[in-house]
Amino acid sequence: MLKILCVCGARPNFIKIASIMRSLRTANGVDARLVHTGQHYDERMSRLFFDELAIPKPDVDLEVGSGTHASQTAEIMRRFEPVCVEHRPDWVVVVGDVNSTVACALVACKLGVKVAHVEAGLRSFDRTMPEEINRVVTDSISDRLYVTEPSGVENLKNEGIADELVHFTGNVMIDTLLRCRAKADASQVHAQLGIKPKNYAAVTLHRPSNVDNPQAFTAILDAFERIAEDMPVVFPMHPRSRANLVAMGLEGRAAPIDGLKLIEPLGYLDFLKLTADAAVVLTDSGGIQEETTILNVPCLTLRDNTERPVTLTQGTNRLTGNRTEAILTAYHEVRDRPSTRKEAPQLWDGRAAERIVENLTGVHL
Repeated sequence: MLKILCVCGARPNFIKIASIMRSLRTANGVDARLVHTGQHYDERMSRLFFDELAIPKPDVDLEVGSGTHASQTAEIMRRFEPVCVEHRPDWVVVVGDVNSTVACALVACKLGVKVAHVEAGLRSFDRTMPEEINRVVTDSISDRLYVTEPSGVENLKNEGIADELVHFTGNVMIDTLLRCRAKADASQVHAQLGIKPKNYAAVTLHRPSNVDNPQAFTAILDAFERIAEDMPVVFPMHPRSRANLVAMGLEGRAAPIDGLKLIEPLGYLDFLKLTADAAVVLTDSGGIQEETTILNVPCLTLRDNTERPVTLTQGTNRLTGNRTEAILTAYHEVRDRPSTRKEAPQLWDGRAAERIVENLTGVHL
């Protein structure tokens, strides 16, 4: 019996792990168990995703909670080590680039347990991003690296990772999106928010470069005010973004903006519906750059770089940075001449998890 521990901890992980667990549960001769670190733990950031995506109840919940990068990473390592020792898995599977990813990969590696990294090889080449450090460290200690796009293969080759460890399998986030698309279409989020399809902008922000910096956050709000003169701007606020808005005294800047809807985080299905029917999406999220590419929705990424270049070359994404006029220039361009995607990136076909599980286990699904 092949024993596998799969790790998830934060909202982007849940979307990825859903398809992997779904495929693992159909593989004969495999004992697959799920560990939730608790990095994201509240109703809207965690439990709702498990329910909507039919992710099995975690076999282990570490209940770590929030904290600084150092304290959270250390606490995940401290709590995951005895789980690894007890279960003695053949593989630990980690996904994405959050603190749970690197923490559990380090524990497994030090215990002599093989590590498989799903979504390996992505690089922004910006070490000010905590996620970039997590990616580089995790990839350097992984025994099997599953890549979502061709740039990942090239990046790992340049870093000296042996070719035989690297496998281009496609994008598990897209597996989940394609599987849930019809169900999301039934969402009533438009009626609940009083908006009309293709007549609003959808927003997500959580990167420190945007929401930890008062000057940057203010510049972004200035852009939202101008966009809101054209169409409603719907902003489901990450807890970090909302806390910073309050701490920086920017509530008074945002509240008078007519047409800016600051709402609580949405579940996966409501947010998928919101994204799919938006006129434009403004984000700093890597995953949403990928989802809008498949949904063929114009995406403005409020960053100066991206670790997902295929969304620029084959998708509907463009980089704007976080300066007011640059955001507005790009907005007017996509509003007047919407982006179109000619074809989906290679292997973004809904079968990435199957390819990963078949490669990892040797079981044909």
